[in-house]
Amino acid sequence: MSFLSPLIAHDVSKAYGDRIVLDGLELVANPGQPVGLVGENGVGKSTLLRLLVGGEERDSGSVSLPPEVGYVAQDLTFEDDATLGDVLSGALEPLHRTVRRLEHLAHRLDDPAVADDYAETLAWATYHGAWDADRRAERAGHRLGLAAIDPTRPVRELSGGERTRLALAALVARQPECVILDEPTNHLDDDAIEFLESFLLDLPGVVLVASHDRVFLDRVCSVIVDLDSSHFGVDGEGGNRFGGGFTGYLEHKVAARRRWEEAFAAQQGELNTLRQAARTTARQVGHASRPPRDNDKYIVHAKAQLTQAAVSRRVRNVERRLDVLERDQVRKPPREISFRKPLSGSTTARGSVVFVRGLRVSGRVEVERLDLSAGQHLLVTGANGSGKSSLLHVLAGHLEADAGTIMVSARKVGLLSQDVSFSDPSRTPQQEYDAATGSPVSLRELGLLHPRELARPIGVLSVGQQRRLALAILVAGGVDLLLLDEPTNHISLTLAGELESALERSTGTVVVASHDRWLRSRWPDQVLQVERPFRSGLPG
Repeated sequence: MSFLSPLIAHDVSKAYGDRIVLDGLELVANPGQPVGLVGENGVGKSTLLRLLVGGEERDSGSVSLPPEVGYVAQDLTFEDDATLGDVLSGALEPLHRTVRRLEHLAHRLDDPAVADDYAETLAWATYHGAWDADRRAERAGHRLGLAAIDPTRPVRELSGGERTRLALAALVARQPECVILDEPTNHLDDDAIEFLESFLLDLPGVVLVASHDRVFLDRVCSVIVDLDSSHFGVDGEGGNRFGGGFTGYLEHKVAARRRWEEAFAAQQGELNTLRQAARTTARQVGHASRPPRDNDKYIVHAKAQLTQAAVSRRVRNVERRLDVLERDQVRKPPREISFRKPLSGSTTARGSVVFVRGLRVSGRVEVERLDLSAGQHLLVTGANGSGKSSLLHVLAGHLEADAGTIMVSARKVGLLSQDVSFSDPSRTPQQEYDAATGSPVSLRELGLLHPRELARPIGVLSVGQQRRLALAILVAGGVDLLLLDEPTNHISLTLAGELESALERSTGTVVVASHDRWLRSRWPDQVLQVERPFRSGLPG
């Protein structure tokens, strides 16, 4: 549409105290070219999205947005007394109002002054599909799993996942000119994700998405913007923008890192050579300036002056080259977060570790049969609400079953839940790790947290950083049965790949519950599909 405009951020900076999160960032998102925003946890993706929509004040820079923006954050807020029906009606009202206005203007088209207004309103209504909005909202509610929820139900009673799906349904109903989403697929099942992907791909306007969902990025985003700093960037020239899609971005990211490491090593080698040459040549100047010891002082003095001048020129040339290299040094590549340790303790056990028959937790999970031997790896899949998390909590002993036989013979069981919490947020990760484990394996050695994060209060860490700390504590404990609930949520793309490799290498018994399509498509071991249990008498 001709009236669509790009999103432009210029020289945007943001700091919290002495911690610089964004420094002179440039970003352009054009209509019809969905942009995926990626980077390590804590690098500033969510902060940037909040700055763009005015949720926080930027320290410097400018932002230009299309007139109408739809923003879905990770932490959603609604009016205290709003119902599900209120939210969807509020999203539809501007479109209903526009249709009524068009009908009103159509009766006055004989007036030349009305023609331009009518044309502009018609273009807006056409873009937003105003005549089809109610059907679109109904379809969105169905595909996003909201159809069974009473429209009069207060939003405050909805789960976090239901609130996210409601916000997305309202967004689809509105069909705004600019869509900004922060980790939108975290609470969606396959059908809902595919519906969202189709909506975004068909949207002519601006799409900007921060996501760790690798399949989603690969299918939707034609442009990738990486907020992780790199000497060569992802475009080979220091820029953070790559226009070849997500798969191409992954390849270029690896190549750019390799070039950066090679350039740094080559420059350090040249610097060391020049410094040595400067020291050696300076000593030659000192030797050349010694007084002559023979009787022909004039000839020797003249030769010494010529030698000294030549050596001095070499010293100056070396020093000038040193000045240039030291002024324009290639920054040392930061240590990459690298998770190389075993995920679970080596098992010497034999036979059954998990034995389940007729497991039932009313309204939450039903599993007729599950057998897991020592050292086996199991992937638990299923739609949202099917009971994946509940099953893990039963196996961990945190949730009591209403019926069935559940036998877990592992000596030590560890659960990484989706929502982690720590009793003292003022503690540092290092303090929490030491108190919880007493392990001789250092937190730094595990590689799950960047060294700069080890001395910061846990309360200021991102959700992903806190989950990685919780995982580090589990790993250090050497559990025999490791239960991981959505382990790739809220972690970086690099770390997700390393975590998957660690899962493959683990000799212990591991159960993973995940909706991560990338992980599921590559899972080599046993899979358990759980279905939504029958919820007699329960709403929704």
